[in-house]
Amino acid sequence: MNWMNENHAVLNIGSRTIQLKSNVSGKMLKVHMPNQKHIEPTVNATEIQEIKKIPVVCEFPDVFLEELPGLPPDRSVVFCIELVPGTAPVSRRLYKMAPDELKELKTQLQEQLDKGFICPSLAPWGCPALFVEKKDQGGKRLCVDYRPLNAVTVKNKYPLPHIDILFDQLAGARVFSKIDLRSGYYQIKIQEEDIPKTAFSTRYGLYEYLVMSFGLTNAPAFFMYMMNSVFMNELDKFVVVFIDDILIYSKNEEEHKEHLRIVLTRLREHKLYAKFSKCAFWLNEVSFLGHILSEKGLAVDPSKVESVLNWKQPETVTKIRSFLGLAGYYRRFIKDFSKTAKPMTSLTKKNANPNCEEAFQSLKRSLTTTPVLAQPDVTKPFDMYCDASGNGLGCVLRQEGRVVAYASRQLRKHEANYPTHDLELAVVLHALKIWRHNLLGNICHIYTDHKSLKYILTQPELNMRQ
Repeated sequence: MNWMNENHAVLNIGSRTIQLKSNVSGKMLKVHMPNQKHIEPTVNATEIQEIKKIPVVCEFPDVFLEELPGLPPDRSVVFCIELVPGTAPVSRRLYKMAPDELKELKTQLQEQLDKGFICPSLAPWGCPALFVEKKDQGGKRLCVDYRPLNAVTVKNKYPLPHIDILFDQLAGARVFSKIDLRSGYYQIKIQEEDIPKTAFSTRYGLYEYLVMSFGLTNAPAFFMYMMNSVFMNELDKFVVVFIDDILIYSKNEEEHKEHLRIVLTRLREHKLYAKFSKCAFWLNEVSFLGHILSEKGLAVDPSKVESVLNWKQPETVTKIRSFLGLAGYYRRFIKDFSKTAKPMTSLTKKNANPNCEEAFQSLKRSLTTTPVLAQPDVTKPFDMYCDASGNGLGCVLRQEGRVVAYASRQLRKHEANYPTHDLELAVVLHALKIWRHNLLGNICHIYTDHKSLKYILTQPELNMRQ
């Protein structure tokens, strides 16, 4: 089997395919064997030619397979589904599907059977299958409504990283690459005794997953745990990982060459495969997690701005919360976000009122005119500007005259009775808590329009709030 190692060959028994690198042309060959009598070679020539043009990436064609090679290899970790003690198997009736959906269902079931991701099941469990629209490339994705199973699953508390903190480490970065794993969840096996719990019902029978499936409550946390384990030595140095998205950042091209090679080597060692069409390399500006990253700083992704512009006036509490969720994701870009959003967040009735409409339009304008934020540099001093009023608390963090982030919040009920002096102190404390990870150990100048705060450390007596 030495020739398989030399050519980075991947054998998929379920789909009867071999994928390997040609010693003559350097191309990746995909050989399909429908039966034992003949072999039909096929080549994804376009993608391979693109890979060959990219420095460093050209050394790792085996990381960018056209398809996953069947079941993932045995790893040091497997996905487990721990149930609440005393739980009995749960099962729900299957969902009805239209004729076109049934046709697509049969196709996707066969594809997953061929790849070895699922198998027929006789388990006492069963959640209904359904389709959701794919956002990026159209078409339908087969999913399972695992809400009944998730309700009786012990939740994994492994933390997902805070987006703002991930971006704060990118100061000085000028060259970027991003890697998106191919069907990342399908690259992790499920513990054998937990496989029956993943059973899902369809018009064509009951099936169960042998790999981690979308919709399982602990899947994101477990995948984050695995990725952190793989890249533990590189995190916060030149790698950012958020579930199955990997960002490599460097100060110059020489550094980036080394960093990119290390990351791709890690993927090869752990037999993790990326989707080349969703990766990007050697960029001076990159879109990542809904933001645009560059040497200039951090900006809102224009594609997200477009979705904001197309957002219709929310008329129900659910739709208002949905819009505030999107707007809140970018609150660090919006000055006095909480003050502007207050008419919307305070709604208790089903229908929006004129004040809500005004707040909605104001937030839309703010989201479509956001500044490019500076990346915080912990080697330089910070300036923090704070202000409080009866409408809420607002603050801004700056460095060398550029905005690093905005922060704000509404007043709590008891704070509405505070005197001005205590409110101005409250906003300073609020800002120090939010940006503690930036400010701790660094010089910070605090600016406030309430002069008496200068003397708080020398006051002979302080009240309980101070």
